[in-house]
Amino acid sequence: MDTFTAFAGQTRIAAGPLPKVALVLKHAAPNTEPIVIFNDRTGLPIDIDLRGSDRDILARLPVDAGVAADQPPSGPRGRGRPKLGVVAREVTLLPQHWEWLNAQPGGASVALRKLVHEARRANGDSDRAREARDAAYHFMSGIGSNLPQFEEASRALFAGDLARFAGLIADWPPDIRDHAVALAHRHRAE
Repeated sequence: MDTFTAFAGQTRIAAGPLPKVALVLKHAAPNTEPIVIFNDRTGLPIDIDLRGSDRDILARLPVDAGVAADQPPSGPRGRGRPKLGVVAREVTLLPQHWEWLNAQPGGASVALRKLVHEARRANGDSDRAREARDAAYHFMSGIGSNLPQFEEASRALFAGDLARFAGLIADWPPDIRDHAVALAHRHRAE
């Protein structure tokens, strides 16, 4: 389940699963600073509606945030095995690719699942590092693009020089700095 962090201006005011963050914001003292909630996995801001009762707020939270993942999807049932999480989608390949896939034990679907699994295992560290870098950059852009050294810090982040990155943002507001560094280093803790 994704975690989220809410900021009022430059101050972190809540962090955790989205239902918890939403209710903390609902019951927090009024604040004149703009409040922004960031998805910690992507670094992107999200909007939620804090009107109504706690129950109303929780009912409106996005399903893809892991809040109602146990609920069955609405609408007509498609191909695949939805109860197992298998969903049919379209893949476009050249004829020689289809020939090779269909010749594999178990057919094309089994071969594709094996290929994806192997690629995820082989590229896991680099994928997590890229996701962490992108999340840190999205967060920084959303909250601190006007802060000193933003451009240089972004370059250091994309170059993978996390020590230089941390040094360049050392003078940023503490909550923003600490969260950006935590996002950039997140892949090392997973």
